[in-house]
Amino acid sequence: MSAVNVPTEELRGKVALVTGATRGLGRAIAEALALSGATVIVSSRKAEACEQVAADITAATGATAYPLPLHVGEWEAIEPAVDAIVRDHGRIDVLVNNAGIAPLAPSAYDVSEGLFDKTLAVNLKGPFRLMAVAGRHMHRAGGGSIINVSSIGAERPSPPEATYAASKNGLNALTRAFAQEYGPAVRVNCVMPGAFATDMAADWDEEFVSVVTHRLPAERLGDPRELAGLVVHLASDRSGYTTGALIPVDGGRTAVY
Repeated sequence: MSAVNVPTEELRGKVALVTGATRGLGRAIAEALALSGATVIVSSRKAEACEQVAADITAATGATAYPLPLHVGEWEAIEPAVDAIVRDHGRIDVLVNNAGIAPLAPSAYDVSEGLFDKTLAVNLKGPFRLMAVAGRHMHRAGGGSIINVSSIGAERPSPPEATYAASKNGLNALTRAFAQEYGPAVRVNCVMPGAFATDMAADWDEEFVSVVTHRLPAERLGDPRELAGLVVHLASDRSGYTTGALIPVDGGRTAVY
């Protein structure tokens, strides 16, 4: 992985908001954007975690990262948060909708209304509002890039993750709708991760990893930096003709299942 996330200047001067940025894929994405020269707004629900990760990214990359506590499931909190970014930094160029929850249920009957509503609020309603608000700023400024983090579960759902899969399938649909809403100035794309070696996967035993990677052409879990590199590409001008795309990053799983 030595060639992954090599420091560049391709996003120098850009301001990027990453939700769910304090752990897992979100943190890897935030670090990669910072390594590419962007000013990164590190966002999650917990203020202390945002502050720590922003400080860590600044120390590790030399770029400037700022904390922004935000619960994306709270509709009324989103516009003031985005407006504050534009006020404090003069712009918003990149939005990465990464925050999400992935509850499992033993059966569809066991899913409560509260869990169903919470899953859609965080995984679908929040990203919708963030795209609407941030996209409007970007469109008025003449450019920007929105990258949504969905899941291959959106296209390969299993019964225990039905609610999660439905929310991510909705995010896929929003990606294509917003690509039309704010194009051509703003590009909107979606990455659909498969299984990655994040902190959540640290508790997986060898037998479970074997089940997850069985028949994968890649024969392994993904490195979070491999997804982050694609996000940087989609955030940059190098992907200027790519919009409305749903891109699986799954070690080939959707090719064989």
